[in-house]
Amino acid sequence: CAGRYVYMYDLPPRFNADLVRECRRISGSPNVCKDVATDGFGPPITGGGEGGSLPERGAYDTDQYMLGVIFHARMRHHECLASEPAAAAAVYVPFYTGLDAAMHLDNADLAVRDALSRDLVDWLARRPEWRAMGGRDHFLVSGRGTWDFLRRPDADGWGNALMTYPAIRNATFLTTEASPWHGHDFAVPFPSHFHPSSDADVAGWQDRMRRAQRGLLWCFAGGPRGGDTGTVRAQIIEQCGRSSRCSLLGKSAVTKPGHYAPGHAMRLLESAQFCMQPRGDGYTRKSTFGSMLAGCIPVFFHPVSAYLQYTWHLPRDYRSYSVFIPAGDVGRNASIEEVLSKIPSEKVTRMREQVIRLISDVDPAAKGVTFKDAVDVALERVIHRVAKHRRAAAEGRELVDSVDGGDSWKYDLLQDGQEKIGPHEFDQYLYM
Repeated sequence: CAGRYVYMYDLPPRFNADLVRECRRISGSPNVCKDVATDGFGPPITGGGEGGSLPERGAYDTDQYMLGVIFHARMRHHECLASEPAAAAAVYVPFYTGLDAAMHLDNADLAVRDALSRDLVDWLARRPEWRAMGGRDHFLVSGRGTWDFLRRPDADGWGNALMTYPAIRNATFLTTEASPWHGHDFAVPFPSHFHPSSDADVAGWQDRMRRAQRGLLWCFAGGPRGGDTGTVRAQIIEQCGRSSRCSLLGKSAVTKPGHYAPGHAMRLLESAQFCMQPRGDGYTRKSTFGSMLAGCIPVFFHPVSAYLQYTWHLPRDYRSYSVFIPAGDVGRNASIEEVLSKIPSEKVTRMREQVIRLISDVDPAAKGVTFKDAVDVALERVIHRVAKHRRAAAEGRELVDSVDGGDSWKYDLLQDGQEKIGPHEFDQYLYM
């Protein structure tokens, strides 16, 4: 554990446990009390689930917003927890930011919407652990995207103001969808439906995905949305519907609006070579990691959907594990199938193997697994980031390793030792 110790605050329960107990108050989410069960994994899925394609062990109906709860549960069993903050390489603040935000998203009273976030900031500011580095060694984890925490404190608008407080801006903020234009938030993959409890479970699933018979060239695990004409999603559905080499997730797989039976979805994903990943409600989709779990090569249409999001968890060489088709090309009626058909079979095999190798890296596994999982990867990067600040402080200088603005995302792509940013192939897609 040398250099890997993490100190975890024992926060007052109003910041986490009470939010779970009050799950029925969360706006528009009648199933949240079910979702927070099993340490955030949700209800276990037995027998492979509807469709029969999930693992017999370690499968759960996991909600996309539960990362904060899952991360906290994982940290309670972390092998390198420090009993004293002075011995720690980083400090974890287990505030369930996502549950708090969801509980008040519809509340017009901004003071109420911001109350618990403001309370946390005040609580932290009184702590000697926080004052030691001004919060630069602290990190928080959210099950919701950055966009839910960027409202200016003095202005109306969406979400709460947690990430705009100066104190929090020194900390590292882990989220399921980061903003490419803000400097201290970093994306961690959405939790999938498979949370293995042994190395054998991981290896067995990877071997199964290598053997999977993939009769489809491509697929899309999603459906149309109202007023969705002219979008990439609509184009995908239209093109797929005309192809004998593509399939969509059928209506029989829908268990509630916007939710598909995990087993049915997995059966589709593991039967295709390529899985379409257009933008969801934001830039990202939980299905990205469902498709990777299925050994299906993801196809992205905007760089912020993955390449500029999960820079800690996915290879920098995006061509090694995915296909990029610019949304503008699809809008001009480029044939998705034609693009995919031109990829040599040997390259497809290499890409799929890379995806399968990433399965453990992109999910927060259950305890008992020695494969590096999404939590391990995130902790390594947080500790690395804190260590750079410590070195700078020891040298009498302040490290500026993140900035806000149009080029903020470029700093996340710098390798160790690099300090300057320049033109990038994705510049054309990232006008503010």
